Amino acid sequence: MVTPGPADPDWLTRGFQNIWLPYAQMKHVDPPTAVVATSGARITLADGRELVDGIASWWTACHGYNHPHIAAAVRAQLDVLPHVMFGGLAHEPAYRLATRLANMLPGDLSRVFFTESGSVAMEVAMKMAVQYRLNRGERARRKILSFRGAYHGDTFGTMAICDPDEGMHAMFAGLLPEQIIADLPRDEAGLARLRDVIARHASELTAIVVEPLVQGAGGMLFHDADVLRRLRALADEFDLLLIFDEIFTGFGRTGAMFACATTGVTPDIIALSKALTGGTLPLAATIATSRIFDAFWSDRPEHALMHGPTYMGNALACAAANASLDLFETEPRLAQVAAIADQLARELEPCRALPGVRDVRVRGAIGVVELDRPAERVALMRAFIERGAWIRPFGNIVYLTPAFTIPADDLSRLTAAIHVVLAAP
Repeated sequence: MVTPGPADPDWLTRGFQNIWLPYAQMKHVDPPTAVVATSGARITLADGRELVDGIASWWTACHGYNHPHIAAAVRAQLDVLPHVMFGGLAHEPAYRLATRLANMLPGDLSRVFFTESGSVAMEVAMKMAVQYRLNRGERARRKILSFRGAYHGDTFGTMAICDPDEGMHAMFAGLLPEQIIADLPRDEAGLARLRDVIARHASELTAIVVEPLVQGAGGMLFHDADVLRRLRALADEFDLLLIFDEIFTGFGRTGAMFACATTGVTPDIIALSKALTGGTLPLAATIATSRIFDAFWSDRPEHALMHGPTYMGNALACAAANASLDLFETEPRLAQVAAIADQLARELEPCRALPGVRDVRVRGAIGVVELDRPAERVALMRAFIERGAWIRPFGNIVYLTPAFTIPADDLSRLTAAIHVVLAAP
Protein backbone atom coordinates (compact mmCIF):
# COMPACT_ATOMS: atom_id res chain seq x y z
CA MET A 1 0.00 0.00 0.00
CA VAL A 2 1.29 3.46 -0.89
CA THR A 3 0.47 6.02 1.78
CA PRO A 4 1.11 9.75 1.48
CA GLY A 5 3.31 11.22 4.16
CA PRO A 6 1.95 14.00 6.37
CA ALA A 7 2.88 17.57 5.47
CA ASP A 8 4.37 17.96 8.96
CA PRO A 9 6.36 14.87 10.01
CA ASP A 10 6.20 16.08 13.63
CA TRP A 11 2.40 16.42 13.61
CA LEU A 12 1.89 14.01 16.52
CA THR A 13 4.40 15.72 18.82
CA ARG A 14 3.20 19.21 17.93
CA GLY A 15 -0.49 18.39 18.05
CA PHE A 16 -0.27 16.45 21.30
CA GLN A 17 0.31 19.76 23.10
CA ASN A 18 -3.13 20.91 22.00
CA ILE A 19 -5.28 17.80 21.88
CA TRP A 20 -7.63 16.52 24.60
CA LEU A 21 -8.06 12.75 24.31
CA PRO A 22 -11.12 10.64 25.20
CA TYR A 23 -11.24 8.56 28.37
CA ALA A 24 -7.67 9.51 29.30
CA GLN A 25 -5.94 11.17 32.24
CA MET A 26 -3.92 13.63 30.18
CA LYS A 27 -1.28 14.13 32.89
CA HIS A 28 -0.09 10.54 32.54
CA VAL A 29 -1.29 9.30 29.16
CA ASP A 30 1.23 8.26 26.53
CA PRO A 31 0.84 9.74 23.04
CA PRO A 32 -1.54 7.55 21.05
CA THR A 33 -0.43 5.24 18.26
CA ALA A 34 -0.08 7.21 15.03
CA VAL A 35 -2.09 5.93 12.04
CA VAL A 36 -1.53 6.93 8.43
CA ALA A 37 -3.88 4.64 6.48
CA THR A 38 -6.57 1.96 6.71
CA SER A 39 -7.73 -0.81 4.39
CA GLY A 40 -10.06 -3.72 4.97
CA ALA A 41 -9.41 -4.98 8.49
CA ARG A 42 -5.93 -3.41 8.65
CA ILE A 43 -4.57 -0.21 10.19
CA THR A 44 -1.22 1.09 8.88
CA LEU A 45 0.92 2.87 11.45
CA ALA A 46 3.25 5.79 10.87
CA ASP A 47 6.25 3.50 11.42
CA GLY A 48 5.09 1.17 8.64
CA ARG A 49 3.67 -1.64 10.77
CA GLU A 50 0.20 -3.02 10.10
CA LEU A 51 -2.28 -3.98 12.80
CA VAL A 52 -5.35 -6.15 12.42
CA ASP A 53 -8.21 -4.10 13.86
CA GLY A 54 -10.10 -6.17 16.41
CA ILE A 55 -12.78 -3.64 17.31
CA ALA A 56 -13.64 -1.97 13.96
CA SER A 57 -13.13 1.53 15.35
CA TRP A 58 -15.55 1.23 18.24
CA TRP A 59 -17.78 -1.17 16.31
CA THR A 60 -18.48 1.07 13.32
CA ALA A 61 -16.47 -0.26 10.35
CA CYS A 62 -18.69 -3.26 9.71
CA HIS A 63 -17.71 -3.57 6.02
CA GLY A 64 -14.03 -2.99 6.73
CA TYR A 65 -12.19 0.22 6.00
CA ASN A 66 -12.23 2.03 2.65
CA HIS A 67 -14.95 -0.05 1.00
CA PRO A 68 -14.99 1.23 -2.60
CA HIS A 69 -18.80 1.33 -2.86
CA ILE A 70 -19.15 3.64 0.14
CA ALA A 71 -16.16 5.75 -0.92
CA ALA A 72 -17.63 6.22 -4.40
CA ALA A 73 -21.01 7.23 -3.00
CA VAL A 74 -19.45 9.83 -0.70
CA ARG A 75 -17.25 11.25 -3.48
CA ALA A 76 -20.24 11.56 -5.83
CA GLN A 77 -22.31 13.27 -3.15
CA LEU A 78 -19.46 15.64 -2.29
CA ASP A 79 -19.43 16.91 -5.87
CA VAL A 80 -23.08 17.91 -5.87
CA LEU A 81 -24.33 18.58 -2.32
CA PRO A 82 -22.23 17.93 0.78
CA HIS A 83 -24.67 19.54 3.22
CA VAL A 84 -27.63 21.86 3.53
CA MET A 85 -29.56 22.74 6.66
CA PHE A 86 -32.44 20.37 7.36
CA GLY A 87 -34.79 23.09 8.60
CA GLY A 88 -36.98 24.01 5.63
CA LEU A 89 -34.83 22.27 3.01
CA ALA A 90 -34.73 18.63 1.91
CA HIS A 91 -32.38 16.38 -0.02
CA GLU A 92 -32.81 12.95 -1.55
CA PRO A 93 -30.16 10.95 0.38
CA ALA A 94 -31.76 11.64 3.77
CA TYR A 95 -35.33 11.03 2.64
CA ARG A 96 -34.39 7.82 0.83
CA LEU A 97 -32.45 6.63 3.86
CA ALA A 98 -35.41 7.33 6.16
CA THR A 99 -37.69 5.23 3.97
CA ARG A 100 -35.18 2.39 3.77
CA LEU A 101 -34.70 2.30 7.54
CA ALA A 102 -38.45 2.35 8.17
CA ASN A 103 -38.94 -0.52 5.71
CA MET A 104 -36.20 -2.59 7.37
CA LEU A 105 -37.43 -2.27 10.94
CA PRO A 106 -40.19 -4.38 12.45
CA GLY A 107 -43.67 -3.17 13.29
CA ASP A 108 -44.60 0.46 12.85
CA LEU A 109 -41.22 2.10 13.46
CA SER A 110 -41.74 4.64 10.72
CA ARG A 111 -40.74 8.19 11.72
CA VAL A 112 -37.00 8.88 11.49
CA PHE A 113 -35.25 11.77 13.26
CA PHE A 114 -31.60 12.18 12.26
CA THR A 115 -28.76 13.34 14.52
CA GLU A 116 -24.96 13.01 14.44
CA SER A 117 -24.09 10.69 17.35
CA GLY A 118 -25.43 7.82 19.38
CA SER A 119 -25.55 9.81 22.61
CA VAL A 120 -27.66 12.51 20.96
CA ALA A 121 -29.90 9.89 19.34
CA MET A 122 -30.58 8.57 22.84
CA GLU A 123 -31.15 12.09 24.17
CA VAL A 124 -33.76 12.56 21.45
CA ALA A 125 -35.38 9.22 22.32
CA MET A 126 -35.66 10.30 25.96
CA LYS A 127 -36.97 13.72 24.93
CA MET A 128 -39.60 12.09 22.71
CA ALA A 129 -40.68 9.83 25.57
CA VAL A 130 -41.04 12.72 28.03
CA GLN A 131 -42.74 15.09 25.59
CA TYR A 132 -45.10 12.31 24.55
CA ARG A 133 -46.48 12.53 28.08
CA LEU A 134 -46.41 16.33 28.26
CA ASN A 135 -48.35 16.62 25.01
CA ARG A 136 -50.97 14.26 26.45
CA GLY A 137 -51.25 16.27 29.67
CA GLU A 138 -49.48 13.63 31.81
CA ARG A 139 -46.98 16.06 33.27
CA ALA A 140 -45.88 13.90 36.20
CA ARG A 141 -44.64 11.06 34.02
CA ARG A 142 -41.10 12.23 33.23
CA LYS A 143 -38.74 9.53 34.47
CA ILE A 144 -36.96 6.78 32.58
CA LEU A 145 -36.27 3.27 33.90
CA SER A 146 -32.96 1.73 32.83
CA PHE A 147 -30.78 -1.12 34.02
CA ARG A 148 -27.59 -1.92 35.84
CA GLY A 149 -24.86 -2.80 33.37
CA ALA A 150 -26.22 -0.24 30.91
CA TYR A 151 -24.31 2.37 28.95
CA HIS A 152 -26.19 4.85 26.78
CA GLY A 153 -23.74 7.73 26.25
CA ASP A 154 -21.70 10.47 27.88
CA THR A 155 -24.06 13.45 27.59
CA PHE A 156 -25.87 14.61 30.71
CA GLY A 157 -29.20 13.02 29.89
CA THR A 158 -27.69 9.68 28.90
CA MET A 159 -25.28 9.59 31.86
CA ALA A 160 -28.35 9.58 34.10
CA ILE A 161 -29.56 6.26 32.64
CA CYS A 162 -26.17 4.51 32.67
CA ASP A 163 -25.18 2.07 35.40
CA PRO A 164 -24.63 4.35 38.44
CA ASP A 165 -22.01 2.02 39.92
CA GLU A 166 -19.91 1.72 36.76
CA GLY A 167 -17.73 4.60 37.93
CA MET A 168 -17.10 6.64 34.80
CA HIS A 169 -19.97 9.03 35.54
CA ALA A 170 -20.19 8.63 39.32
CA MET A 171 -18.82 12.08 40.13
CA PHE A 172 -21.80 13.70 38.38
CA ALA A 173 -24.39 11.87 40.47
CA GLY A 174 -25.69 14.97 42.25
CA LEU A 175 -26.00 16.95 39.03
CA LEU A 176 -27.81 14.41 36.87
CA PRO A 177 -31.58 14.04 36.51
CA GLU A 178 -32.75 11.36 38.93
CA GLN A 179 -33.93 8.29 37.06
CA ILE A 180 -34.92 4.77 38.10
CA ILE A 181 -32.26 2.04 37.83
CA ALA A 182 -33.15 -1.63 38.24
CA ASP A 183 -31.85 -5.12 37.49
CA LEU A 184 -32.68 -6.83 34.22
CA PRO A 185 -35.39 -9.46 34.83
CA ARG A 186 -33.47 -12.60 33.84
CA ASP A 187 -35.92 -15.02 35.51
CA GLU A 188 -39.36 -15.05 37.10
CA ALA A 189 -38.03 -13.81 40.43
CA GLY A 190 -36.29 -10.93 38.70
CA LEU A 191 -39.48 -10.17 36.82
CA ALA A 192 -41.43 -9.99 40.08
CA ARG A 193 -38.85 -7.63 41.60
CA LEU A 194 -38.91 -5.36 38.55
CA ARG A 195 -42.69 -5.36 38.51
CA ASP A 196 -42.66 -4.15 42.12
CA VAL A 197 -40.24 -1.35 41.21
CA ILE A 198 -42.39 -0.25 38.30
CA ALA A 199 -45.59 -0.44 40.35
CA ARG A 200 -44.06 1.87 42.97
CA HIS A 201 -42.99 4.42 40.35
CA ALA A 202 -45.65 3.96 37.66
CA SER A 203 -47.17 7.40 38.20
CA GLU A 204 -43.85 9.11 37.41
CA LEU A 205 -42.42 6.78 34.75
CA THR A 206 -42.76 7.33 31.02
CA ALA A 207 -40.48 4.68 29.50
CA ILE A 208 -38.16 1.71 29.88
CA VAL A 209 -34.85 1.81 27.97
CA VAL A 210 -32.66 -1.21 27.27
CA GLU A 211 -29.82 -2.37 25.03
CA PRO A 212 -31.36 -5.49 23.46
CA LEU A 213 -29.42 -8.79 23.76
CA VAL A 214 -26.07 -7.16 24.59
CA GLN A 215 -25.22 -4.40 27.07
CA GLY A 216 -22.15 -3.13 25.24
CA ALA A 217 -19.84 -0.63 26.89
CA GLY A 218 -21.20 -1.56 30.30
CA GLY A 219 -19.36 -4.90 30.12
CA MET A 220 -20.46 -6.81 27.00
CA LEU A 221 -23.17 -8.46 29.09
CA PHE A 222 -25.52 -10.83 27.25
CA HIS A 223 -29.17 -11.63 27.88
CA ASP A 224 -31.75 -13.55 25.90
CA ALA A 225 -34.93 -12.61 24.08
CA ASP A 226 -37.11 -13.66 27.02
CA VAL A 227 -35.79 -10.64 28.94
CA LEU A 228 -37.06 -8.35 26.21
CA ARG A 229 -40.42 -10.10 26.08
CA ARG A 230 -40.78 -9.56 29.82
CA LEU A 231 -39.99 -5.87 29.38
CA ARG A 232 -42.53 -5.51 26.57
CA ALA A 233 -45.20 -7.14 28.73
CA LEU A 234 -44.42 -4.86 31.67
CA ALA A 235 -44.39 -1.79 29.43
CA ASP A 236 -47.82 -2.72 28.08
CA GLU A 237 -49.20 -3.52 31.54
CA PHE A 238 -48.15 -0.16 33.00
CA ASP A 239 -48.62 1.94 29.83
CA LEU A 240 -44.90 2.62 29.48
CA LEU A 241 -42.96 3.21 26.29
CA LEU A 242 -40.21 0.73 25.43
CA ILE A 243 -37.01 2.23 23.99
CA PHE A 244 -34.34 0.05 22.38
CA ASP A 245 -30.81 1.41 22.27
CA GLU A 246 -29.45 -0.46 19.22
CA ILE A 247 -26.53 1.89 18.68
CA PHE A 248 -24.15 -1.03 19.23
CA THR A 249 -26.32 -4.02 18.32
CA GLY A 250 -27.86 -2.62 15.13
CA PHE A 251 -26.69 -3.51 11.62
CA GLY A 252 -25.71 -7.13 12.02
CA ARG A 253 -23.49 -7.17 15.09
CA THR A 254 -25.53 -9.79 16.98
CA GLY A 255 -26.23 -11.92 13.90
CA ALA A 256 -29.39 -10.21 12.62
CA MET A 257 -29.74 -6.78 11.05
CA PHE A 258 -31.30 -5.57 14.29
CA ALA A 259 -31.45 -7.34 17.62
CA CYS A 260 -35.16 -6.62 17.87
CA ALA A 261 -35.79 -8.44 14.57
CA THR A 262 -35.09 -11.87 16.07
CA THR A 263 -36.83 -11.43 19.40
CA GLY A 264 -40.43 -10.84 18.37
CA VAL A 265 -40.36 -7.63 20.40
CA THR A 266 -40.91 -4.26 18.74
CA PRO A 267 -40.00 -1.14 20.73
CA ASP A 268 -41.87 2.15 20.56
CA ILE A 269 -38.62 4.03 19.86
CA ILE A 270 -35.28 2.76 18.60
CA ALA A 271 -31.92 4.55 18.44
CA LEU A 272 -29.33 3.63 15.78
CA SER A 273 -25.80 4.84 15.02
CA LYS A 274 -22.30 3.23 15.07
CA ALA A 275 -22.33 1.06 11.90
CA LEU A 276 -25.05 3.09 10.18
CA THR A 277 -22.55 4.65 7.74
CA GLY A 278 -20.17 1.70 7.68
CA GLY A 279 -17.71 3.55 9.89
CA THR A 280 -17.14 6.51 7.58
CA LEU A 281 -19.09 9.56 8.78
CA PRO A 282 -21.02 10.50 11.93
CA LEU A 283 -24.76 9.84 11.70
CA ALA A 284 -27.47 8.57 14.02
CA ALA A 285 -31.21 8.08 13.90
CA THR A 286 -34.02 7.94 16.43
CA ILE A 287 -37.04 6.15 14.97
CA ALA A 288 -40.50 6.19 16.52
CA THR A 289 -43.79 4.47 15.85
CA SER A 290 -46.86 6.30 14.58
CA ARG A 291 -48.28 6.11 18.11
CA ILE A 292 -45.46 8.31 19.36
CA PHE A 293 -45.44 10.60 16.35
CA ASP A 294 -49.20 11.18 16.58
CA ALA A 295 -48.80 12.72 20.05
CA PHE A 296 -46.75 15.51 18.41
CA TRP A 297 -49.18 16.00 15.48
CA SER A 298 -51.17 19.00 16.67
CA ASP A 299 -52.51 22.45 15.92
CA ARG A 300 -50.54 23.65 18.92
CA PRO A 301 -47.00 24.82 18.01
CA GLU A 302 -45.63 23.89 21.43
CA HIS A 303 -46.41 20.23 20.73
CA ALA A 304 -43.69 20.11 18.07
CA LEU A 305 -40.42 18.31 18.80
CA MET A 306 -38.12 21.30 19.27
CA HIS A 307 -34.81 19.71 18.40
CA GLY A 308 -32.58 20.24 15.38
CA PRO A 309 -28.84 19.54 15.26
CA THR A 310 -26.94 21.77 12.84
CA TYR A 311 -25.66 18.82 10.78
CA MET A 312 -28.91 16.87 11.04
CA GLY A 313 -29.39 14.61 8.01
CA ASN A 314 -25.97 15.51 6.59
CA ALA A 315 -26.03 14.58 2.91
CA LEU A 316 -22.54 13.04 2.86
CA ALA A 317 -23.32 10.85 5.85
CA CYS A 318 -26.69 9.83 4.42
CA ALA A 319 -25.01 8.90 1.12
CA ALA A 320 -22.57 6.74 3.05
CA ALA A 321 -25.42 5.12 5.00
CA ASN A 322 -27.38 4.35 1.83
CA ALA A 323 -24.25 2.78 0.34
CA SER A 324 -23.76 0.76 3.52
CA LEU A 325 -27.32 -0.55 3.29
CA ASP A 326 -26.62 -1.47 -0.35
CA LEU A 327 -23.79 -3.69 0.86
CA PHE A 328 -26.02 -5.44 3.37
CA GLU A 329 -28.39 -6.15 0.48
CA THR A 330 -25.79 -7.30 -2.06
CA GLU A 331 -23.00 -8.90 -0.01
CA PRO A 332 -23.34 -11.80 2.48
CA ARG A 333 -22.85 -9.84 5.68
CA LEU A 334 -25.04 -11.91 8.00
CA ALA A 335 -23.48 -15.13 6.73
CA GLN A 336 -20.09 -13.59 7.42
CA VAL A 337 -21.20 -12.72 10.96
CA ALA A 338 -22.30 -16.34 11.50
CA ALA A 339 -18.89 -17.58 10.33
CA ILE A 340 -17.14 -15.10 12.64
CA ALA A 341 -19.27 -16.30 15.55
CA ASP A 342 -18.26 -19.92 14.92
CA GLN A 343 -14.58 -19.02 14.63
CA LEU A 344 -14.62 -16.82 17.74
CA ALA A 345 -16.29 -19.59 19.74
CA ARG A 346 -13.66 -22.13 18.69
CA GLU A 347 -10.60 -19.95 19.02
CA LEU A 348 -11.44 -18.05 22.21
CA GLU A 349 -12.61 -21.12 24.14
CA PRO A 350 -9.03 -22.11 25.17
CA CYS A 351 -8.81 -18.81 27.06
CA ARG A 352 -11.31 -20.21 29.55
CA ALA A 353 -8.55 -22.36 31.08
CA LEU A 354 -6.16 -19.43 31.61
CA PRO A 355 -5.51 -18.09 35.11
CA GLY A 356 -7.55 -14.97 35.84
CA VAL A 357 -10.23 -15.67 33.22
CA ARG A 358 -13.77 -15.67 34.58
CA ASP A 359 -15.78 -16.25 31.40
CA VAL A 360 -15.63 -16.56 27.62
CA ARG A 361 -18.73 -15.74 25.60
CA VAL A 362 -19.68 -15.09 21.98
CA ARG A 363 -22.75 -13.64 20.30
CA GLY A 364 -22.65 -12.84 16.60
CA ALA A 365 -19.51 -10.89 15.77
CA ILE A 366 -18.80 -10.21 19.45
CA GLY A 367 -16.22 -12.24 21.32
CA VAL A 368 -15.56 -11.59 25.00
CA VAL A 369 -12.96 -12.78 27.48
CA GLU A 370 -13.95 -11.60 30.94
CA LEU A 371 -11.22 -11.38 33.56
CA ASP A 372 -11.63 -11.72 37.32
CA ARG A 373 -10.10 -8.28 37.93
CA PRO A 374 -9.73 -5.01 36.00
CA ALA A 375 -7.35 -5.32 33.07
CA GLU A 376 -4.09 -3.41 32.91
CA ARG A 377 -5.33 -1.77 29.77
CA VAL A 378 -2.24 0.12 28.63
CA ALA A 379 0.10 -2.82 29.18
CA LEU A 380 -2.28 -5.18 27.39
CA MET A 381 -2.68 -2.80 24.45
CA ARG A 382 1.08 -2.53 24.06
CA ALA A 383 1.42 -6.30 24.13
CA PHE A 384 -1.33 -6.70 21.52
CA ILE A 385 0.32 -4.14 19.24
CA GLU A 386 3.59 -6.07 19.46
CA ARG A 387 1.66 -9.03 18.09
CA GLY A 388 0.11 -7.03 15.26
CA ALA A 389 -3.32 -6.62 16.83
CA TRP A 390 -5.36 -3.54 17.72
CA ILE A 391 -7.42 -4.56 20.74
CA ARG A 392 -8.57 -2.05 23.37
CA PRO A 393 -9.76 -3.68 26.63
CA PHE A 394 -11.94 -1.86 29.11
CA GLY A 395 -12.71 -2.67 32.71
CA ASN A 396 -12.22 -6.40 33.09
CA ILE A 397 -13.18 -7.12 29.48
CA VAL A 398 -10.94 -8.09 26.57
CA TYR A 399 -13.17 -8.25 23.52
CA LEU A 400 -13.31 -8.48 19.74
CA THR A 401 -15.88 -6.80 17.50
CA PRO A 402 -14.17 -7.06 14.10
CA ALA A 403 -15.31 -5.99 10.67
CA PHE A 404 -17.71 -8.52 9.17
CA THR A 405 -15.41 -8.80 6.16
CA ILE A 406 -12.32 -9.76 8.16
CA PRO A 407 -10.37 -12.67 6.60
CA ALA A 408 -10.29 -15.83 8.72
CA ASP A 409 -6.51 -15.69 9.11
CA ASP A 410 -6.67 -12.11 10.39
CA LEU A 411 -9.32 -13.12 12.90
CA SER A 412 -7.08 -15.99 14.01
CA ARG A 413 -4.28 -13.48 14.51
CA LEU A 414 -6.51 -11.55 16.89
CA THR A 415 -7.69 -14.56 18.89
CA ALA A 416 -4.14 -15.93 19.10
CA ALA A 417 -2.88 -12.57 20.37
CA ILE A 418 -5.48 -12.60 23.15
CA HIS A 419 -4.54 -16.10 24.22
CA VAL A 420 -0.79 -15.47 24.14
CA VAL A 421 -0.97 -12.13 25.96
CA LEU A 422 -3.37 -13.33 28.66
CA ALA A 423 -1.32 -16.50 29.16
CA ALA A 424 1.90 -14.55 29.73
CA PRO A 425 3.00 -14.37 33.40
